Amino acid sequence: MSIWDKLTGRKSSSTSSSTSTTQPDPANPFQPTPFDPQEAQDVSSFLSGPSFADPSQLHPLAGLNQQTLDYLSLEDSTLSDLPGSQSALPSRGWSDDLCYGTGVTYLTALTLGGAWGLQEGLRRSMAQPPKLRLNSVLNAVTRRGPFLGNSAGVIAMVYNCFNSFIGHLRGKHDSANSVVAGALSGMLFKSTRGVRPMMISGGIVTRKAVF
Repeated sequence: MSIWDKLTGRKSSSTSSSTSTTQPDPANPFQPTPFDPQEAQDVSSFLSGPSFADPSQLHPLAGLNQQTLDYLSLEDSTLSDLPGSQSALPSRGWSDDLCYGTGVTYLTALTLGGAWGLQEGLRRSMAQPPKLRLNSVLNAVTRRGPFLGNSAGVIAMVYNCFNSFIGHLRGKHDSANSVVAGALSGMLFKSTRGVRPMMISGGIVTRKAVF
């Protein structure tokens, strides 16, 4: 130890090295093994080891028999047994018809309304700058698309309710149910506008329901 170390209170390197190399504690049975870089494994060798013989077993649905899962197959006993109800899309009742009919009608009308608004916005902003033209197109699309989609979705929801109720009363599904349900849903949609708009709306929805 030098004079400077005595004045500053610094311990010599030999003292620190001697204190760092301590003897193993016999009371502690755990002794860490030194790390050997030569024995390190990469990810592929770790996953291909005996503990991971089949990595597909880590999937949450591993080991399940997909043939016995109820949501993957529709049993014939759960389908609607009314005459005429077995169409291209299997139906288990009025709830399935309501979901399918309303969803498909809403998305179709929303797409057509968006295309209508796009054409209208481009036509009205012919001589405008690009930013104003983009703003005009977005305003037209967001105005026409939701309007047509919401209107068609409401009509489809009412139509499917009427159609299922009439089919339940008559005991079968046929074109007559579609005609009556289309007329009633169209007239109900325009019931606050007067008799003439009610008749026009009922005729339009009836024509669409038949074809």
